[in-house]
Amino acid sequence: MSTATNVEATAVNTIEWLAAGSTTIVVPVYQRQYRWDIGGCERLLSDVRSVADADDSHRHFIGSILSAQDGATDDDLILIDGQQRITTLTLLIAALHHSVRDTDPQLAGELARVLVRADDPSRTKLRPHDAWAGLYESVVLDRRDDAERESRFDDNYAFFRSQVHADEVPRIWRGLRRLEHVSITLGAQANAQQIFESLNSTGEPLRDHELIHNYILMGLTHAEQLDVEARFWLPIERHTGETIGAFWRHYLVMTTGRELAANGEHGVYSAFRHSFPRVDAERLQADAEVWRHYAEIYGILLDPSLDSDDEIARQLRYVNTFGRAAYPLVLSAYSDHARGIISRDELIETLEWIQALYLRRTLVNLPNERLVARLCRARAQGREALARAFARITPSDERVSAVLKYSELPYSAYVLGRLEGVDDPLAFDVEHIVPTVPGDSWSGDGVRPWSEYSEDEQNSHRALAPTLGNLTLLEQHLTESVFGASFPAKRPAYARSTVTATRELDGIDRWDTAAITARTVRLTTELLRIWARPALPEIDDDGLTPILDAVRRRGWPAGWEREFDYVEYRGERWEVYDVKHLFNRVLRRAWTDTRAAALAYSAAHGGPIYDGMAWKGQWDELTEGHHLYMGWDSNYMMSAVQGVLEESGIAAEVFVKYSYIGNVM
Repeated sequence: MSTATNVEATAVNTIEWLAAGSTTIVVPVYQRQYRWDIGGCERLLSDVRSVADADDSHRHFIGSILSAQDGATDDDLILIDGQQRITTLTLLIAALHHSVRDTDPQLAGELARVLVRADDPSRTKLRPHDAWAGLYESVVLDRRDDAERESRFDDNYAFFRSQVHADEVPRIWRGLRRLEHVSITLGAQANAQQIFESLNSTGEPLRDHELIHNYILMGLTHAEQLDVEARFWLPIERHTGETIGAFWRHYLVMTTGRELAANGEHGVYSAFRHSFPRVDAERLQADAEVWRHYAEIYGILLDPSLDSDDEIARQLRYVNTFGRAAYPLVLSAYSDHARGIISRDELIETLEWIQALYLRRTLVNLPNERLVARLCRARAQGREALARAFARITPSDERVSAVLKYSELPYSAYVLGRLEGVDDPLAFDVEHIVPTVPGDSWSGDGVRPWSEYSEDEQNSHRALAPTLGNLTLLEQHLTESVFGASFPAKRPAYARSTVTATRELDGIDRWDTAAITARTVRLTTELLRIWARPALPEIDDDGLTPILDAVRRRGWPAGWEREFDYVEYRGERWEVYDVKHLFNRVLRRAWTDTRAAALAYSAAHGGPIYDGMAWKGQWDELTEGHHLYMGWDSNYMMSAVQGVLEESGIAAEVFVKYSYIGNVM
């Protein structure tokens, strides 16, 4: 048997590995910049707390760490893979150290052993890339001045300081000492790049639903895993098929009332873990019954023919015209109907409101993204709250009527099918009475050919060709017989149609812009009736985004000056242009108007309001003895704004109006 001489892999205790000897762990120059955000830090801290509270034999595996000896010196270990995890761990340990260094010298000494070299306490054990080593060392060694600056080191250190109080440090330290990893050390002849690529690029990364699957089953016995797999997970997979990832996202949007990105760094999995922080056998039984229930409904949404009620099935098909974005709301309403909580009529009413919302917004060219979470939140408050929420974001009759006269009709087969009473519009062609590109011989009256129309007349006809008044449904075989023909030649084919609205065209002598406009007016009245906006005095909000749905931006390109055009705060218009200023203004306002809620939120989340300035950084004094820490990244700031407003009960009264750059990012 041959023996590997250039790669050594050993399971080690992570803290002991970090603390061993006087070696400096060096991040090579080709490594990417440190980029863990507060969400990653939150997951790490949660894992550390969990293992700290387990029995003494329990350990938590953090993966593999790949390193190699530096050929130039025996003291340096080159960190090829694992710098994000190791850097974050040292920031957590630095936060613990700074919390207890004045009160518990013995514990502080144990922590310092991991952070700094024993032979030179002024040098950190971890040495990042030179470009940002100074930033890192100033945080770990607590040498920062009060100058305003932004870095992930500062952000994540501040998060750990805010979340771990001095009396919890022993617990966190106990958890950290139970971390393990596989240390892979390369010999002089090993190909570091090839091994790095093998560890990071071979195979497909786990997707969100696969991570959820592992998370659910991981802590169970083998027998329990088999039982859960057979009774719950396999039925969920059967009902949702290839859309299982979308199912979990839509389910979590429904239950949390918050939007989740369709892609990204495991946002769905993170939301699941936050919603289900503990998955033990006892609780899993009840939760999994609920998941299976919603998965069965999801299967019906994907294939409405599975529903035995013809009208509900028809309405579900109509909703599918606009894609699956509304599924979180449909899941909620359908489930309540299935369990007898709401009537059939209320379910159908909700499905009609969804169609009206998406069609009207598409007609007036408003975006349809990031709407459903706010509707799920409103529905939790009852039917009237849902009606008000729909009314506020559904364009008015006046706006829709104006657009229909001159704009191309979207979803034309679906719209014409409902207007003209056709159950299966896909079996018909959408007939343009004036062709989109008329031939020279085409005529609207049988007298003047198209070639004799003036340029203005031709332009007017072309502009109206894709509009509502110039469209109808026609059987496919009849369409083929009159393709490109003039209007008088088409009339006999129209007369033979089974569609009443199409047969009526045979009674019109000439087809021109006046006839198109008159028909548009008639059909618009019917369209506004079918796709009705809830009859409430709410005004169209013209693109305002509720604060709970605001996007957590990571920044915008240099040169852009604003993220928001303005902020609407309980009827006030604030000239606030970015998250940082919004954070400061909302928290200062909360300190004045809803102080108890602001303090309650801070107590539950470890900030952002503190009794004193416990670490260096950017602070803003609220009152004597109370300070607001301003050094967070924008993700944390937006979350805090949303959380404080939600705690205060006024989140529904706060909106942001994104600027152009905010909309496109």
